[in-house]
Amino acid sequence: MSEPSSLVEKLQPVENRYEELNRLMADPDVATNPQRLQELAKEQSSIEELVSLFRGFRNTLSELMDARQLQEESSDPDFQEMAREEVTALQEHLDTQNQALMRLLRPKDPRDVRDVIVEIRAGAGGDEAGLFAADLFRMYSRYAESKRWHTEVLSSNESGIGGFKEIIFEVRGKAAYSRLKYESGVHRVQRVPSTEASGRIHTSTATVAVLPEADELEIVVSPDELRIDIFHSGGAGGQNVNKVATAVRITHLPTGTVAICQDERSQLKNRTKAMSVLRARLMAIEQEKKDREVAETRRTQVGSGERSEKSRTYNYPQNRVTDHRGDLSFHNLSEILNGYLDPLIDAVATSEEARLLEAQFV
Repeated sequence: MSEPSSLVEKLQPVENRYEELNRLMADPDVATNPQRLQELAKEQSSIEELVSLFRGFRNTLSELMDARQLQEESSDPDFQEMAREEVTALQEHLDTQNQALMRLLRPKDPRDVRDVIVEIRAGAGGDEAGLFAADLFRMYSRYAESKRWHTEVLSSNESGIGGFKEIIFEVRGKAAYSRLKYESGVHRVQRVPSTEASGRIHTSTATVAVLPEADELEIVVSPDELRIDIFHSGGAGGQNVNKVATAVRITHLPTGTVAICQDERSQLKNRTKAMSVLRARLMAIEQEKKDREVAETRRTQVGSGERSEKSRTYNYPQNRVTDHRGDLSFHNLSEILNGYLDPLIDAVATSEEARLLEAQFV
């Protein structure tokens, strides 16, 4: 949480601008210019809530300083106790207002409203890692269902025992990226595998990358930059498997980025899905170029998948889920794996937002 003095210093120019906009809109020359008046009104509207909260915050801060001064200056024990209670109440109110201001000041991510492509890959741990990847896919599917979002598998590579070496799927729904973007990283599971006769706890990992979808206008790809390979899809299937080549591999030659889709029986559908994945990956690369500190690319999101790398740990023996980015712990593992993710996502989002806001006041 920022210091009150630094927050006042940061927001005073915003209030000054709000007052200036009031004066400008009252100017007769502006009042007779509908376009100019609309522009100024739009700007004022965009900062009105912030200014209102700031004024309340500043008033509370002033009352708090007065209450503290009275507490220090008074020699009457009863009056001091009353002043102490007033200081406590005002401090709590100030903290609440501070948090509200922080949320408004947080830089808006224009990608928050987008649909997303989620990539889950088994990391260290062999077959158990593949089973864990399947657990994560099921968790996100159930979470999307609870939000009434639509999910569609774009590509998958099964491990043969009910797990996934890799699964890529699309999530379409209101503000999907704003919620799921915090899931990127290395997820680690600690549990006794069903195949473990000695009851020894194993540690396995899976990587998760969440990419906002890009449309054709944002990421323009020239056909000359693509190599498209058609091949027979692999894996278990019925009698039609491998009779017709429908699997599609698209390679973006300038960057070497590859997207593969083989889940559909139609070559056209596989090609469409592969292009969707490719655009999302290319947009992530562009984002990395714009802001290497944020680095939203798949590579930096997921790391290498080694056991020592982790953003979240699912500990079965202790029924605990720990998110290491904010040192957050939850003791309802089964509920979380069944898609009850909102409290966890809210906590991680708050922690990440606080970290970003703190940087603004350094």
